[in-house]
Amino acid sequence: MTPTQRKKWVVAHSTREGAPQHEVGTNLALARWLAQILGLKFGGSYDPQKHVGHELYLLPTQTLVGAAQALALNVTGPQDLWGGYVDHDFICTKAITHSLPGPEASAPKGWSPVFCERVRTVVLDGLSVFALEDALPAATRLLDSGPIRLKPVHACAGRGQEVIHSLDEFEAVLARPDAEHLFNSGVVLEQDLSDVVTHSVGQSFIGDHVISYCGQQYLTRDGHGEEVYGGSNLLVVPGYYEDLLKLDLPDNVREAIEQARVFDQAADEAYPGFYASRRNYDIVQGLDSDGQRRSGVLEQSWRMGGASSAEVAALQSFINNPGLRAIHVSSVETYVDQPLPADAIEVYRGPAENSDFLLKYVTVKSYDG
Repeated sequence: MTPTQRKKWVVAHSTREGAPQHEVGTNLALARWLAQILGLKFGGSYDPQKHVGHELYLLPTQTLVGAAQALALNVTGPQDLWGGYVDHDFICTKAITHSLPGPEASAPKGWSPVFCERVRTVVLDGLSVFALEDALPAATRLLDSGPIRLKPVHACAGRGQEVIHSLDEFEAVLARPDAEHLFNSGVVLEQDLSDVVTHSVGQSFIGDHVISYCGQQYLTRDGHGEEVYGGSNLLVVPGYYEDLLKLDLPDNVREAIEQARVFDQAADEAYPGFYASRRNYDIVQGLDSDGQRRSGVLEQSWRMGGASSAEVAALQSFINNPGLRAIHVSSVETYVDQPLPADAIEVYRGPAENSDFLLKYVTVKSYDG
C-alpha cells in the first residue's frame, strides 16, 4: 500500500436504515478482519462526527448510488472502498441483465441499450419490466419457449422468486393487490432452467492486492423452509483472470469466466460513471425446456456478498504466503444452530432477518497439497 493508504482507517458502513443484525454484524466482522490483514486501524461503524478528518477505507453493505451519497462518504473512486458505485439505483440490480420488452416500454433514467446489446450472447433469454402494462406482453413472448422465472430486481439471496408455467399463472400474479408496485419497482422475467449449477466468478482489488476466483454456490433452507443462499466454494488466485485461466479448469468453468469478463467489460463501457473494487458475477448453467444446455450471467454484485468472507480469507492466505499459487476457500451460511467445525473461522452467529438463527463461517484448504 502507498503511504497515504497506510494511514486509512477501515470502517464498516451499513447503508440500509434499520438493517438486520446479521448484516451489520457481518459487515463489522469483515471490516475488522480486513484491517488486521492490511495492518490498518479498524474504525468500527461509520460515524460522520467520529471519523471527520480521517482517511477512510469503507466497506459499505450496498453499492453506493449517486454522487451525493459518494460525496458525503468522501468516496471518489475504487481505492476508497471495497464495493462499488453507480449513478442510478437500477444499475446495481439484476435489471441490467436483459433488454426492455420494446422501444416504447418504460425505462428508468440512465438506461443503456448499449449494455444489453453487449451482453446479449452471455445471458439467458429474458426481459426487464418496469411498468405493469409492459408485464403481460413480455411474459407472453417468453412463455412461448417454456417456463419463466419471475425475479424482483431488488430481492437478494433468491428470495421472492417464483416460476411461472403458463399465461394463466402469470395473469394470477397480475391480479394480486401488490402487482403494480412489484412491476413498477422492476422485475426480471427470465427463462427457467433445470439441473442447474450456479458459478461464482469475480475479482477484488484491495490496496495493492488483486485476487480473481471461480467456484460454485449452493442453496440451503432458512428457518421458514425457503431456499436461500447457503454458501460458495471458491478457487482463488493472486492476480487477474489470465492467472486464473492458467490453472487446470473444466470447460464449463472456463465458459463461466469468459461470460463474466464480457459482462464486466460491458459495464465499464456502457455505464461510464460506474466503478467497483469488488466485482462478483453469478453464472447459471443448466437445461432449458427443450433439453438444450444453456449458460448465462444472472446478475452482478458490486458490494459485500455471501462470498466476501471467503475472499478475505484467501487474501490473508496470499499475504501470509507470498509464493502461494492458488487456494480453496469456502463461505458457509447455515440456519441450524451447531458448533463451529474444526479449523473454521466464525464470521457471524446470531439472529437472522427471516430466521431465529444464522451461522456464517469460512474454511480454507490448500490447492495442491
